Amino acid sequence: MSKTQEYLAEAFAGESQANRKYLAFAKKADEEGYAQVARMFRAAAAAETVHAHNHLRAMKGIGSTEENLKAAVAGETHEFEHMYPEMIETAKAEDAKEALRSFEWANAVEKVHADLYQKLLDNLGGEVSDYAYYVCPVCGYTQGGSAPDRCPVCNAKGDRFMKVD
Repeated sequence: MSKTQEYLAEAFAGESQANRKYLAFAKKADEEGYAQVARMFRAAAAAETVHAHNHLRAMKGIGSTEENLKAAVAGETHEFEHMYPEMIETAKAEDAKEALRSFEWANAVEKVHADLYQKLLDNLGGEVSDYAYYVCPVCGYTQGGSAPDRCPVCNAKGDRFMKVD
């Protein structure tokens, strides 16, 4: 990998993280009643997304939908088979309970994401039902069609799920 490609990967990761961090900061600012601060955090988050997408395009990291689905399945599978299990064991060994819960929830949900992507990949070009997805605001569990009564991962109430059209 060339130095430029390394820099693009580093910049993509940094901009992606900044986007997520600024959205979390915006949520906190809204909760504390600082609407203008929240707007600025959301605006900066949107700009960071533009930067991340530009870097990803320059890395040739966006393929066809089929290629992108295959990459998504591979990425999610890597996370639940390799990345999170190691993190879970370390959090257990260090008695880091909050981190452990976060890692365990993410690990469980990454398996669900891999399955959802694989189903779409398996049926790409075929008849596809048109439905929304519902995401648990606590652990990220994702389900198509309708929200469950309770999240199967963290037990959050289904009426709290976010609808994604």
